[in-house]
Amino acid sequence: MNKRSIGRAFAITMALMLAFALVYTFIFASNDLLLPGDNEIIVAFLDVGQGDSVLIRSRDHAVLIDGGDISRDAPVLMYLRRAGVSRLDYVIATHPHRDHIGGLIAVLNRVDVGRVLMPDVVHTTEVFVNFISVIENNHIPAHAPTPEESFRAGIIEFTVLAPAVGFAGNNVNDASIVLRLDHGETSFLFTGDAEANSEQAMLASGQDLRADVIKIGHHGSRTSTTDVFLSNVLPTAAVISVGGGNRFGHPHYEVLERLANHGIQVFRTDEMGTVIMATDGKRVVLLP
Repeated sequence: MNKRSIGRAFAITMALMLAFALVYTFIFASNDLLLPGDNEIIVAFLDVGQGDSVLIRSRDHAVLIDGGDISRDAPVLMYLRRAGVSRLDYVIATHPHRDHIGGLIAVLNRVDVGRVLMPDVVHTTEVFVNFISVIENNHIPAHAPTPEESFRAGIIEFTVLAPAVGFAGNNVNDASIVLRLDHGETSFLFTGDAEANSEQAMLASGQDLRADVIKIGHHGSRTSTTDVFLSNVLPTAAVISVGGGNRFGHPHYEVLERLANHGIQVFRTDEMGTVIMATDGKRVVLLP
């Protein structure tokens, strides 16, 4: 089955809201969250308000991309505990803005972490200083990945697409780590807050950007998700991680129009809460 066939099957499944999702081998764990089967990966786009956080789990491994902002109730840490995740193979801080790394401070302090991936940029905020201190105090290895580097945690395999070394300049958003998760014939693209310049650099690099699902860049800001980028990614579904009634006006109507014009189904955390998808390597399903 090729990617477009998978995409059509995915769209049909989404439209039906997966009334038959339980045909697959996902079972409910005692913590009320789904436990992946032997060859299955669950991708949860966590509802952290105006911020980003994505948890990727297989049966025996887990990867966390970003952690939202600092919060007294530490929603990401609470979600990890409910999911029974006591170890993260990788924590990926896409870039040093607080709505991406703030919530990671509690996670790094209280969860066993194998390795942190972060871009080679610095920020002058107290949150960033505290984030670096937590990594150092807990002796967690850290690495600034470059495009085409691949990483693996069991069946969770992902490839870094951006940023190129020294690319971001004065725009911290364009320093965002962008990565593609591949599992069998299915794929997810996670873009952090990468904006149009980063998208153009990825296109110019000639890398394969195609993905069934895309996490929309910069919470749906008009500075990201260009038409040409979408035409190369060719996603069937998009997830926007965004806080309700945010002061930035995210997601901008221009981005929603672009997604509609490309026939891409949109799922938003401000409307749905945490958005959970799963793949067995052959198809992607939306879980209730």
